[in-house]
Amino acid sequence: MDEHQPAGGEKYRGEITIGDLLARYDAIFLDAYGVLIHQHGALPGALSLIGTMNAMDKGYFVLTNDASRSPETAARRFHRLGLDIPPGRIITSGALIAPYFTEHHLAERRCAVLGPEDSFRYVSEAGGVIVPIHDDGEAEVFIICDETGFPFLETVNAMLTMVFRAIDAGSDVHLLVSNPDLVFPRGERSWGLTAGSIALVLEEALSLRYAGRERLRFVPLGKPHAPIFSEAVRRAGTRNAVMIGDQLPTDIRGATEFGLDSALVPTGLTHLGGGSLGDVVPTYVLPSLIMGR
Repeated sequence: MDEHQPAGGEKYRGEITIGDLLARYDAIFLDAYGVLIHQHGALPGALSLIGTMNAMDKGYFVLTNDASRSPETAARRFHRLGLDIPPGRIITSGALIAPYFTEHHLAERRCAVLGPEDSFRYVSEAGGVIVPIHDDGEAEVFIICDETGFPFLETVNAMLTMVFRAIDAGSDVHLLVSNPDLVFPRGERSWGLTAGSIALVLEEALSLRYAGRERLRFVPLGKPHAPIFSEAVRRAGTRNAVMIGDQLPTDIRGATEFGLDSALVPTGLTHLGGGSLGDVVPTYVLPSLIMGR
């Protein structure tokens, strides 16, 4: 493994081009939503960038907090949008459920899962036993993978009821949120709430009911937390890598805390219009994915 230590967290170095990043780093890590795609298609420069990296056999991986799709399902969706990204180059937060289950001996536990079919598959493959979410249901592990795939308010209310019942019964409760993102870009000028926002709402409800106890929180598995970056570095075989992302709290903070350089793009959630970037500062700002700009 390359022992080069990138300067994650050092002083902001200014704007950079995608060509310079390809030349400077052995591996490129990319967020999906807000960098390569939004809900309605590929973003400018994404098709050319992926084509260029495939042609030059560049080491790259898509690091996504999307736990609603398996790498195979995500690859098919990328392909429909013109992006030839193989499943092996996609690292999802859902894939981190299995290591967590192994570490905490959660196989065979009853699991209530928010998300579509692939989210259920992540949990089943980790050894969890999926149970239906309803007011009289019983579970010990509660996992928020995604905000889609279910009647929203009714299902979230039922999961909250199940959590309350499990805690009141003295069960050993585990709370997980695979996708800690709060907001995602649905289009060029539209946004939506995601799984992390559901976790925040449930945490507030728990704090009201169990006031005076240690605050009950969902354990986050995706960016900005270390496991997804560790897996990317393991697969890339190098730490000479840069994370390209659109969100300061997840993509940029996560890379910086893991010791990687980062490049912030203005095509997603973070708005760069006039002012400080706050306490999380990227190594670079990348104005465009378009080659030559």
